[in-house]
Parts: sequence; structure tokens; C-alpha cells
Amino acid sequence: MAVSSSLTSEIKATPEQVMAAIAAVDRLPEWSSAHKSVTIESTHPDGRPHRVRMTVSIIGITDEQVVDYAWNGDESMSWTLVESSQQKQQDGAYTLTPSADGTRVEFSLTVDPKIPLPGFLVKKAQKMAVETASKGLAGFVAKTV
Repeated sequence: MAVSSSLTSEIKATPEQVMAAIAAVDRLPEWSSAHKSVTIESTHPDGRPHRVRMTVSIIGITDEQVVDYAWNGDESMSWTLVESSQQKQQDGAYTLTPSADGTRVEFSLTVDPKIPLPGFLVKKAQKMAVETASKGLAGFVAKTV
């Protein structure tokens, strides 16, 4: 059963700075403890990642994933799961909007595990992912700006 969540947060940096941090996909393990390794397999003509292979471990479950990234300038990006050992579906997105304090960041994530998991575990994993997407990203942006 697919579950979705979203979160909106503020980061004190420009949308360009936030998107540059998001586009540094190979540096995900620096700000996301769930990401153990990341390999960019192909890039778009502008140099941003297209197909990415990663090892992710969350709530004691390790997953080998391949995702495809799509970019819309410094306004938004999304990814779609291509291969996974543990999931049937994963779709995520960041949407960035300039704000008075920097950038409003909207994050959304939908996952559908292959194996039945207790609802509380799925919710815990999702909560961890959403918190990382906001707090982890904000900390990484602060270090790189």
C-alpha cells in the first residue's frame, strides 16, 4: 500500500543555492544518514544528475535503488523509482519558491514497499525521510553557502 507525506519548510538561502545543494546528489550521504552510497550513472545535458544508483538504509531495511531525476530550473525537481529491491514505487519532489526569509521548500514523497510492513514502521520511516529532507537539507545548504 502506497503512503504519501509532505512538508513545507523555510531555508535562509536563495532558490538557486538550495537547488544547487539538492543537485549535489553525490553528496547526499553528507546530510542524509539513510544514504550509504550514491553513484551518478548518467547526467542531463546541463550536468545535473539523471539516473542515480544508491544504497539506502532506514529502520533496519537496506535497499538498492535506481532513480531517475527530472529538473525544472531552480524551481523544482522530482525523482521516480526505476529499480528497487524493497519498493514497488517511490516518487519524490522538491518545489522551491522565493520567500521573504529565503526559500520556501515543499517536499513530497510517496513510497510503496514490496513487502507488507506494519503501518507504524512505514510511518516511522516516512517521518525520518521527511525530517531529513527539511532539517538535513537546511544544514547542508548552510554549510555550502
